[in-house]
Amino acid sequence: MMPSGPPPRVYWTLLIFLLLACCQLPTGAQGQTYQLRVEPKDPVVPFGKPLVVNCSLDCPSPGLISLETALSKEHHGRGLGWAAFRLTNVTGDMELLCSGLCNKSQVVGFSKITVYGFPERVELAPLPLWQPVGEHLNLSCLVFGGAPRDHLSVVLLHQEEELGRQPVGKEEPAKVTFMVQPRREDHGTNFSCRSELDLRSQGLELFQNTSAPRKLRTFAMPKTAPRLVFPRFWEIETSWPVNCSLDGLFPASEAHIQLALGNQMLNATVVRHADTLTATATAKTQQEGTQEIVCNVTLGVEKRETRENLFAYSFQGPNLNLSESNATEGTPVTVTCAAGPRVQVMLDGVPAAVPGQPAQLQLKATEKDDRRTFFCNATLKVHGVTLHRNRSVQLRVLYGPTIDRAKCPQRLMWKEKTMHILQCQARGNPNPQLQCLREGSKFKVPVGIPFLVLLNYSGTYSCQAASSRGMDKMLVMMDVQGRNPVTINIALGVLAILGLVTLATASVYVFWVQRQRDIYHLKPRSSRWRLRSI
Repeated sequence: MMPSGPPPRVYWTLLIFLLLACCQLPTGAQGQTYQLRVEPKDPVVPFGKPLVVNCSLDCPSPGLISLETALSKEHHGRGLGWAAFRLTNVTGDMELLCSGLCNKSQVVGFSKITVYGFPERVELAPLPLWQPVGEHLNLSCLVFGGAPRDHLSVVLLHQEEELGRQPVGKEEPAKVTFMVQPRREDHGTNFSCRSELDLRSQGLELFQNTSAPRKLRTFAMPKTAPRLVFPRFWEIETSWPVNCSLDGLFPASEAHIQLALGNQMLNATVVRHADTLTATATAKTQQEGTQEIVCNVTLGVEKRETRENLFAYSFQGPNLNLSESNATEGTPVTVTCAAGPRVQVMLDGVPAAVPGQPAQLQLKATEKDDRRTFFCNATLKVHGVTLHRNRSVQLRVLYGPTIDRAKCPQRLMWKEKTMHILQCQARGNPNPQLQCLREGSKFKVPVGIPFLVLLNYSGTYSCQAASSRGMDKMLVMMDVQGRNPVTINIALGVLAILGLVTLATASVYVFWVQRQRDIYHLKPRSSRWRLRSI
């Protein structure tokens, strides 16, 4: 705590000097009044810091100058008509009084010290665990310490946005309250308080201190009850799906949903999409008769619940089993579909020989059987009504990696500075890791994504698909052809020259043929036509 003023014994000293000052105001030869100046005048100093005070008297023959204060002081300097004092550990507002003698008369001067101190800390009071959207919320800022309070205020911040500003009262600690109305978009955002000690009017600065932020969690929940979907008639010892959903939740990621059959909690798979929360579970009962299913949705401090009844009856089976649910390639697998007495079962469309007997399927696991689903259908006639129940199961086959040769060409011819995709793919269970490395340099080329082909990408690449089940390799030769404008120009020039030469040769040949025709003529010497050379 900072003291707000000097101790009581100082007031008597101040009162005495005030009386002296009123009764003895020395004047000069022509009635001039002399003054005792105290510097600095009305200083503002940090809490607990020292202060040097100078008292000076404009009197021709000044006497001894002294400083009256309850603070610890020491002489800092002295001369004709002045004296300086060093005050240590200034911890509170107080008025200083300097006194001196002028012409054997008492002269006094005053200066008021204002002490400022930064708040020890500023805090935002704890927020509610959950705040309903649209309801008013009071946020309180607590300020510990800080002076002077007339220059101290508190600002409420939302992220970096200023929501409000109020002055700080005199109580300790000071509590300042702001009212806000949270929205959906305020969920997960931070609120904080900032204290501001504004001493700019005193020639100093604006001093700020911000509290640690607190995160606000808002929520909105509809008034409607959850929707519960399930078969109204259940067979005992058999699993059935149960679905429960509720729309209009915010934030749906923070909502919780539970499903229960009687007193038994169900292991539900929860899916959140937009403002909808959905829970899906499988449940079974061992008792015939009426039972209750409960769906409970909780968000924030509110809860919605739905309760509905079902009727359970005895219908044993069907049971669909795999001898190996995760089989190694080449391992024999037996699929069995069985049910209780009087129940006719059918496995993948093939019925059992007689009701009450199981149906089986045997196979040797291959790559094509991975993720294969088997179906079992059971029918039971009860009082003329045929009841149906289906089961399915999926087989996983573990097999080694294989690179698809059809999608991974062994030779590629690409142009330089063009975009291409190396369409190599590998299959296997577990999924293999595929990479292609250039032989020698181990340069890796991207697989399955577009990349810019450069001239130095030419070479032979070893593509490897590896998993815990083994490895598969193949070589891919990449031939990148460069774009050479000079070569193209030379080729065009050569073609042009060849064209000219061909044209000239054709012209000479035509000329020669024509000349040969011109050097022959007909001479009538006989009845036969005869050619003669001239």
